[in-house]
Amino acid sequence: MQRFIARRAFQSLLAIWVMSLIVFGLARVTGNPLDVMLPLEAGPEDYERLSKHWGLDQPLYAQYVIFLSKAVQGDFGNSWKWHGYTAMGLVQQRLPATLQLAGFALVISIVIAVPIGVMAAVMKGTSWDSGAKLIALLGQSLPGFWLGIVLMWIFAVHLGWFPTSGRGGIEYMILPAITLGWFQVAVIMRLVRSSMLDVLDSEFVKLTRIKGLAEWKVIWKHCLRNAAIAPLTFFAIIAGVLMTGSVITESVFSWPGTGLLVVDAVRARDFQVVQAVVIVFSGIFILTNLVVDILYAYLDPRIRYQ
Repeated sequence: MQRFIARRAFQSLLAIWVMSLIVFGLARVTGNPLDVMLPLEAGPEDYERLSKHWGLDQPLYAQYVIFLSKAVQGDFGNSWKWHGYTAMGLVQQRLPATLQLAGFALVISIVIAVPIGVMAAVMKGTSWDSGAKLIALLGQSLPGFWLGIVLMWIFAVHLGWFPTSGRGGIEYMILPAITLGWFQVAVIMRLVRSSMLDVLDSEFVKLTRIKGLAEWKVIWKHCLRNAAIAPLTFFAIIAGVLMTGSVITESVFSWPGTGLLVVDAVRARDFQVVQAVVIVFSGIFILTNLVVDILYAYLDPRIRYQ
């Protein structure tokens, strides 16, 4: 088991290193940050001075070595757009807002998806099942940015039930959380439905009915408990996706989290902040998958020897 964990941990570190290479290269493809930082009337000497100050006059491989050597210590440098702030300091400042939104979206996804998935399996072939399939189809096909704008237009602009943007009480979280978690509703609902269909045909369920247990207890206690294994193993991956998928939602609703931070940083060509946010997001996603892999190995010993 230790060899399996060590191998997976090494692969995770390798994935983060590859991601650092990709984000470092892509950030520099966007253009010269000095064009944004300097005024239009700046001359060549201004470019040369500022380029030397930020180390942009060095070759790319030298810049990457410096970036990597500092990144392993948690130092991603100072922000070019937000003066007086470090890149990691900005991420730490905005991360709680993203965690709050992702956590609320996850709760909404579970509250909506699990009952619908269970009832769709129990009432297979009925109009309820067809409605659940339609929700799953819409959940996986509607783009997040489109859904967010439509929800804002209907419930915030026309009906005035919720604020259009910003961060505050729970009323500020409803529309962004639905937008962020809508895709996960479809995923969780389909997993619950398929797992419930397998469990409903098993022998122990027939035995519980023969023994005279109430139908609601058979479904919601015995069946759902056994059917929850597959959705639970996917739960950690969903949590990681919600974190990394918050970029579009936070931009639409001006939610002050890391997603909106990285969009502003890309516009300003603030390489330091972009690299810090992407590496942190990658670390969260890869760590989540690592935990899931280890749990899989504990639950199914055959995985350790593959």
